Amino acid sequence: MNAPLENPQKLTIDIYSDVVCPWCAIGYGQLTKALGELEGEIEAEIRWRPFELNPDMPAQGEEQEAHLQRKYGRSAEEGSKVRGQMKAVADSAGVSLSYEGESEAPTPMMWNTRDCHKLLGFALQQAGPDVQTQLKLALFKAHFNHRESLADRERLLDIAAGVGLHRGAAKAALDDEELEARVIAEEQQAWDFNITGVPAMIVENKFMIPGAQAPETYVNALRRVAQKAREAAA
Repeated sequence: MNAPLENPQKLTIDIYSDVVCPWCAIGYGQLTKALGELEGEIEAEIRWRPFELNPDMPAQGEEQEAHLQRKYGRSAEEGSKVRGQMKAVADSAGVSLSYEGESEAPTPMMWNTRDCHKLLGFALQQAGPDVQTQLKLALFKAHFNHRESLADRERLLDIAAGVGLHRGAAKAALDDEELEARVIAEEQQAWDFNITGVPAMIVENKFMIPGAQAPETYVNALRRVAQKAREAAA
């Protein structure tokens, strides 16, 4: 580990992701480990950007396994193998994708996440990146660990209020056409960056780190970007 710098290099990291994407949760866990190693060397401002995996998903959602079999043409056996591999990576990242409720586990579902992305955009605008990250993690928890409906607006507002956002303002944000247009525009920007899968991290608005990488990959990439930033400022 390099010695801490007197003035850590500040970097912005825009993470394009979806709330129902397990690799996005894993990628953030790995990034968090990397930033812990870079403490005193790099300070990162993390902002979450929208990328809907299933923009045409109906309000009632779809059973997760049926959805994945239909979308990727994989068998139940193949799905079980993928989930096992994913759990091993998630465990190493310190991320839980398992149901943690006390009652019988509901059937895993996939949801339309447009409302989630509108609330995340609202959170960034009104309360800043730290609160936005709190909201993102709460939405991950609601989906993966509690298996709650992300199509239930009242539940989404509960989650928003739980991280300190004004419930009435959050409710208005869900019906804000300008905010929805901004979500759509940011998703178009993802395509402009040639992002076709998530997570994808854009550092300093120009350097992309695709996929959920190992912590050391993030460490090395961020150090290279920080060095470029220092050289540009010299």
